[in-house]
Amino acid sequence: MTVARILAKKGRDVATTSEDRTLHEVSVDLTRRGIGALVVVDSSGSIVGIISERDVMAAIADRGAEALSAPVARHMTKNPKMAAEDDTIHSTMETMTIERFRHLPVIDRGRLVGLVSIGDVVKYRIEEIEYEHKALRDYIATA
Repeated sequence: MTVARILAKKGRDVATTSEDRTLHEVSVDLTRRGIGALVVVDSSGSIVGIISERDVMAAIADRGAEALSAPVARHMTKNPKMAAEDDTIHSTMETMTIERFRHLPVIDRGRLVGLVSIGDVVKYRIEEIEYEHKALRDYIATA
C-alpha cells in the first residue's frame, strides 16, 4: 500500500499557513480545525516549513506566553521531510518513527497534494495486516 492510497481514502485537503502569522493565530487555527499541524507555504505556494502543536508548546515552554506573538517562521520546522505519493506505508512509517515526525507533507512533481499523520499511517498499516491475516486464515481453511 502507498501513501496515495491513504490520501484516496482520507482526502487531499491540506491546511496551510504563512510564515508571518503568529503562533497565537496558528494555535487558534489548529484548535478550530482539530488538527495537529499546518504546512507553511510562501506566496507562490511552495512548502517552506511545517508548524505543529509540539512546536507551539516548545516555544511557550522556552519563552512563556510572549511566544504566542512570535511569527511562525521563528518556530516552524524549516524544509521539512516530505513523502511522495508512491512511497510505501512501511517506508513512510519508518521515516516518521526514526525522525520522530508526526506529520509529513505529501508532494507530487514538487506540488503539495496532501498531508499524512502517524495516525493515518498506523491505521492503514493495521488494515493491511488484518487483510493479510484474514487471507492467510481463509487459505488455511480451504487447504
